[in-house]
Amino acid sequence: MDCLRLLRPARCSVVAICVSFCLALTARTASAQDFNAVNLRQPAVLGGVWLIHAGDDPAYARPDFDDNGWTLFDTGTSLKKVFPAARPSIVWYRLHVTVLPSQSGMALLERNISSAFEVYVNGRRLLRSGSVDPYVPYTYGAMLLASVPDADTARGSLVIALRVHVSPLEWGDPYPGYTSHNLTLGQESALRDRIWLDAVGENLLTWLFLLAGFALGIVALALYWAQNDRREYLWIFLQFALPLPILPILAYSAYHTMPAAWGLAAPSLTFASDFFGILMYFAILRVPMAKWMRVFLGISVLGVLFYLVGGAMQVLPQASGELALIPLAVFSFSVIPILMIIQWRRGNREAPILLVPLLITGLTVYLELILFALFALLQIPKTAPVAERMFRVLNESRIGPFVVTAYSVCSIVYVLALSIIIVLRSTRLSRRQAFIEAELAAAQEVQRVLVPERSLDVPGFKIEAVFEPADEVGGDFFQVLPEDGYGMLLVVGDVAGKGLPAAMLVSVLVGAIRGIAEYTRDPAEILSNLNQRLVGKAGGGFSTGLAARISRDGLVVIANAGHLLPYLDGTEIELSGALPLGVAPDTQYETVHFDLPPGSRLTFVSDGVVEAQNQGGELFGFDRARTLSMQPAHAIADAARQFGQCDDITVVTVERDAADVELSRGLSEAQAMPG
Repeated sequence: MDCLRLLRPARCSVVAICVSFCLALTARTASAQDFNAVNLRQPAVLGGVWLIHAGDDPAYARPDFDDNGWTLFDTGTSLKKVFPAARPSIVWYRLHVTVLPSQSGMALLERNISSAFEVYVNGRRLLRSGSVDPYVPYTYGAMLLASVPDADTARGSLVIALRVHVSPLEWGDPYPGYTSHNLTLGQESALRDRIWLDAVGENLLTWLFLLAGFALGIVALALYWAQNDRREYLWIFLQFALPLPILPILAYSAYHTMPAAWGLAAPSLTFASDFFGILMYFAILRVPMAKWMRVFLGISVLGVLFYLVGGAMQVLPQASGELALIPLAVFSFSVIPILMIIQWRRGNREAPILLVPLLITGLTVYLELILFALFALLQIPKTAPVAERMFRVLNESRIGPFVVTAYSVCSIVYVLALSIIIVLRSTRLSRRQAFIEAELAAAQEVQRVLVPERSLDVPGFKIEAVFEPADEVGGDFFQVLPEDGYGMLLVVGDVAGKGLPAAMLVSVLVGAIRGIAEYTRDPAEILSNLNQRLVGKAGGGFSTGLAARISRDGLVVIANAGHLLPYLDGTEIELSGALPLGVAPDTQYETVHFDLPPGSRLTFVSDGVVEAQNQGGELFGFDRARTLSMQPAHAIADAARQFGQCDDITVVTVERDAADVELSRGLSEAQAMPG
């Protein structure tokens, strides 16, 4: 018993020594933190526990540096737990990795470590982004790949050291510095495949949205070109054209980092696109923006500028940046939906179509803001992990290799809604266009019946007429009404305006001319009657007109109401001026008498001849018209049309037949001889 009592302290000492030795081994193992990559069959994320130390010393990168005194850090937690009060600007991380000496072709894949960092392997720097000291921030999010030299792998161990600058901006994030998913070790070929797969999977929906939106914008621009009073088409085009440069930015930033200020190009274009989207909503709803809305929108713009400038200067934490965007979110997803609901109730059929993506996007934005506040700002222990998981579900969900975010889904639904609106509008426009074309076809048929044929048969005269409207139907008119005594009544005119309204007025005038000619053939009376019928009924428009009664013996009685003067054998006939038809009531029109000798030509033209204009802006003019006035009607019209037709062209030529004069004189002499 006494011996046992003597041995017990010794046994306890032995046990204590053994325990101390085991703890020492455990402590050494924990401090070294070897990552076993001997049986590495696929790329592995270098998470777990690392060793960290605040401060800066180039010796920290050396593989033989003694890091036993460094702090253990679980990369699945926040760096703020290690530095609850202090906020060091430079933090070093070290990890010991055991590899198979025969392994070759190894590489490191980095993503999202920090705005400025360096990655060392066995003392050799393999990766760098930005500048740690002096601090120059770069974007992070690119997938950076660096080959691990086979000579380092042949040693059987790798010491990975990270030199990371953690800015005050990044200390405001929930997880500053290195986290468990920032660095991956594996075969270089496998990592390159992963880069391509991740780049396509993460950006495919965004690329599709941008391309589909731009295609929709081109359609909208074409519609705006045809309907420049519909400003929403212009806003749609600008809304989707502005973000298009984001495509090359996304492609470049997938594999390269860039100065932090350059990285603001994409969000700046996105926010500008959002503001054009707001203008589009108001244009579609056809409601003016009230003064308080302008003030609210101005506050939203200031919030966006605060967010962008703060990000460029690296002085605005993510939490503060999110808060600065709240006014824009409220305006976009509260004010505008309320306006849409009001307009929907008032009968706007497009409001509910746009309301669907707007409500979905608004709910998503508000949910993200709430979740972000729970895990990044409030950090309530019971709710923060759940809120963070839900936040990641909204922004990092995957279907196979493809990342499907709530925002990408909302964006595609938004493009579909706009496409539906444009298709519905195009359908209505097509139906309306078909109706108008049917009306124009009917008007053309009416005008074809009302306008005489090119060659008219009046004994004693050769008459040629050409009528070429600038549009489907025209505003020029002429009528040649033969008289029983072998003469004719000729009326030519030009209604102000073009298209269907002018053609309808032409129909009224032609009908009136035929009715008036039943009881009078006096040119002045005809114009006076036409004027009385047109005053107050032409919708503020007017019509020029010229009436001429030509007897078989060559006597011409003519009156003018603002029409171009006719030509007699190439010389302009002087006529008394008067107001056009429909301008003022009780307008008096004077007649002029002259003879049309045998073989002479009387030429009438509309202003579509003299106002023809070539590409250089030169007018056909009166001199050319006078020179060509002795040519056939079709030659004059062809010359004006080829010069550059801008208006309806009408040419009527009347030539007194000399042979008919001799025949008439012979018949008269024969009848005068005594039987």
